[in-house]
Amino acid sequence: MAFLLDDEKEKKEITTGSAEIDRKMGGGIPSGSLTLIEGQSDAGKSVLTQQMIWGSLACDCRCTLFTTESTVKSLMKQMNSLGLDVLDYLLLDRLRVYPIQMMGGDVDLDMALKVISEAIHRETETDMIIIDSLTAFVTHVSLESTIGFFEDCKNLCNEGQTILIVVHNYAFNENLLVRVRSMCDAHLSLTIEVMGDKLLKSMEVSKVRGASHTTGNVVAFEIEPAWGMRIIPVSKARV
Repeated sequence: MAFLLDDEKEKKEITTGSAEIDRKMGGGIPSGSLTLIEGQSDAGKSVLTQQMIWGSLACDCRCTLFTTESTVKSLMKQMNSLGLDVLDYLLLDRLRVYPIQMMGGDVDLDMALKVISEAIHRETETDMIIIDSLTAFVTHVSLESTIGFFEDCKNLCNEGQTILIVVHNYAFNENLLVRVRSMCDAHLSLTIEVMGDKLLKSMEVSKVRGASHTTGNVVAFEIEPAWGMRIIPVSKARV
């Protein structure tokens, strides 16, 4: 089992590879956390998770990604275009990528969610698991299945696993969203805002339980080729 001991969990944080972004998240996401990354379409959710994958691999972590958003080939191409080349880690089996193909409407998504949960349990040698995204499941499965999935993930995190779950902001109704947020140790919310004649991406660090520093609240950023996420000073963003 690759789960971290209590004293190790206190020392280790999931990093984006960018000291500036990490500072806004209170120093990084503490290992052993269940993190909800929620946001609008094209607000940068997947790029944020890719930053975390890249930064964590560079710090000798092992990562597993379950994705409905990419194939292995398209993921490698996108990350490489952002200067986040992880192909060597994939070939060395330090990064595992499991594309999830959403089939026709006759698929039992409640059962499919259980299959993903079982697959997560088998990833005992990994340090961080990311599900990008869970939207297609939680918008169609029962309330009990959704809560059960998050409870299962939370139990794994209590044992030392680190799990990040990505959803679109329309995935939950308000009551369910409150319950899910309360179960999560960290919550990052991404939006697209209009400032003057610009469309600006922003990330609100709602909470990071156990962060080593104070969180940075709202952060404006851009996504640039060969660079990835780049923080923009709010004063500059408003020009």
